[in-house]
Amino acid sequence: MTTTWKSDNEKSKVQKSATQTTNNTISDTMLSSWSRQQKLAMIAGFGILGLLLIISACSKQSSKPALVSVSSPGAASTVPASAATTATAASTVVASPLPAPTKKLTKKRPANVQFSDSNFGVSFLYPRKAMLNSGDKARPQFAGLGDASMNFTQPGGVAVATVELPNGLYPGTDFASAFFNVNVNRSVSEQECAHFAFVDSHNVNGAPVEAGKIRVGSTDMETTSNFSASAMAQTETQYYHSYENGACYEYILSLGTAGYGVKDGAEPVNRDEVFAKLEKILATVKISPVAQEQVAEQTVSVVASGKE
Repeated sequence: MTTTWKSDNEKSKVQKSATQTTNNTISDTMLSSWSRQQKLAMIAGFGILGLLLIISACSKQSSKPALVSVSSPGAASTVPASAATTATAASTVVASPLPAPTKKLTKKRPANVQFSDSNFGVSFLYPRKAMLNSGDKARPQFAGLGDASMNFTQPGGVAVATVELPNGLYPGTDFASAFFNVNVNRSVSEQECAHFAFVDSHNVNGAPVEAGKIRVGSTDMETTSNFSASAMAQTETQYYHSYENGACYEYILSLGTAGYGVKDGAEPVNRDEVFAKLEKILATVKISPVAQEQVAEQTVSVVASGKE
C-alpha cells in the first residue's frame, strides 16, 4: 500500500507539474499574443498622432504668412505665390510715380490779322500790333497837318479802313505817324480812276509829275506821290488807284515826321523802312466780286450822305 500511495502521490505531483506547465505555457502564449497586439496598437497610435502633428504644423504654417505679410513686409519669402503677387501689385501701385503735370499748350498768335469788308469786297492783312479803324472812324490824319484828303478826280469817295503803325515803333527818331488807308469811289469811271486830283509837284521846273504805272501782286495800278510840310511837321504820301467791281479803289501810304533839327537827339527815321512796312500791307490786298444790289445800295447811300 505504501508503494501504491507513493505512486499516486508521485502521479499527482506529475499531473500537477504537467498542469502547471500547461498553464504556464498558455499564460506565456497569451502574454506573447497580447504584447504583439499592444505593440501594433501602440505603433498605430503613434502613427496617427504623428499624422495629426504634421497636419497641425502645416495648418499653422499656412496661416502664419498672412499675418507676417501684414505686419512685416520683409517676410516675403514665406508668403504663398498668390499672396506674394497681390502684395507685389499693391506695392507697385503705391510706389509708382505720380504722372507729370500736363503742360498747357499756348497757341502762338499770328503776327498779322486779316481785315475784310463784304460791302466793298476788299480784304488785307496788317500787323497785329497796329491799330485798325473802319467805317466812320477810318478817315486818317496827316501828322500835325489835319485830315488826309482823298485823291479822286470826282467826289463820292468813302473811307473803308485805316491801319496806323504804333507811335513808338522807331524811338529816338523823328517818326510821328504812319498809316495805310483804303478808300472807294463808285462815282468815278475807269478812265477817271487812272488820274489823281493832285500829283507830285516835285519836278525841277515845278510842273506836276505824271502818274506812273505799277504792278502790285496781280493788279495793275496807277500811282503818284505828294509831299507837304509845316514849320514843325512833314508828310510824305503815296497814292495808288485800281478799278475793280465798277469802282475806283484808292490806297494811301503816308509817313509823318516831326522834331528833326528841333528835338534834341532826334535822328531822321529810315523812310524806306517805314514805307516797306506799309507796302507789305498793300501787297496783301484782295478784291472780291460784289453783288450788283450792294453796289446800287452803296451808290444811293453815298449820294444821300454827300460824302467826298
